Amino acid sequence: MNAWEPIAADAAAPKVPPFEVRRAAEAGTAAPTALVFASPHSGRSYPEDMMAAAALDAHAIRRSEDAYVDELIGASPSLGAAMISANLARAYIDLNREAFELDQGMFADELPDFARARTARVAAGLGAIARVVSEGQEIYARKLTFAEARGRIEGTHTPYHAALARLLGEAHSAHGYAILIDWHSMPAAAARTGGRDGPCDMVLGDRFGASCSSLVTQRVERELEAMGYRVARNAPYAGGYTTEHYGRPMRRTHALQIEINRALYLDEVSLEPTQGFAKLQADLEALTRTLAAADWSGLR
Repeated sequence: MNAWEPIAADAAAPKVPPFEVRRAAEAGTAAPTALVFASPHSGRSYPEDMMAAAALDAHAIRRSEDAYVDELIGASPSLGAAMISANLARAYIDLNREAFELDQGMFADELPDFARARTARVAAGLGAIARVVSEGQEIYARKLTFAEARGRIEGTHTPYHAALARLLGEAHSAHGYAILIDWHSMPAAAARTGGRDGPCDMVLGDRFGASCSSLVTQRVERELEAMGYRVARNAPYAGGYTTEHYGRPMRRTHALQIEINRALYLDEVSLEPTQGFAKLQADLEALTRTLAAADWSGLR
């Protein structure tokens, strides 16, 4: 199957692993750089159990994907950055949410006390298991059970974050610091709300300086602007669970979220890459080379 073909649930298809880890060096050897790239929302696999409960078809649900972001940064391991990317769809389990950030209204049974049911993301229908796609359409035709949610969390969310933590630990052990870049894409409509005269091309989210050193944000911003991209900071996206959870500058682990305007590379109706895909991919490879070769001694 061509990687750009639409994805649909298929009971006969072999099960895919929930995510992939690609190191920049063989396991057991030192990480060549402190860079770790993550793509938690680009998964294109929709398990049969999800689609059997869904009110929408796979194409409609795919509008919530950060489509092909994993391919945009796919050369990163060969350029020195370890990479982890989701295979299972964001709508199945959102890896950029706290594990038990769940909406009680979606479930037939009572959620346990430790579930976080009153967050802003849950209220918007975008908890760890999303209630809606980006246009506000309800995903499910029936109530789910907590057992279903636990299965998705324990089978995908927990091992994904364990693997991501290992990659960051390896980078930190080798270099004395780690730099996590969490890659996402945003609808073109959202890119027009960044508080500037025109739409932005990229939004850098560092939780207003709390999740990484300004050296990281400034360097990425400078390189992207030199390529001609319009860059905003923290609006409309300041970073999600990943940047908040892993970004600990005082412990020399830095986390930056990058949101890419989908209009740069994607037809948002057909969900097919446009002619802009190749240029953007090449520019992100150039950015990765620059970051891999940069002097980050100020972060030690």
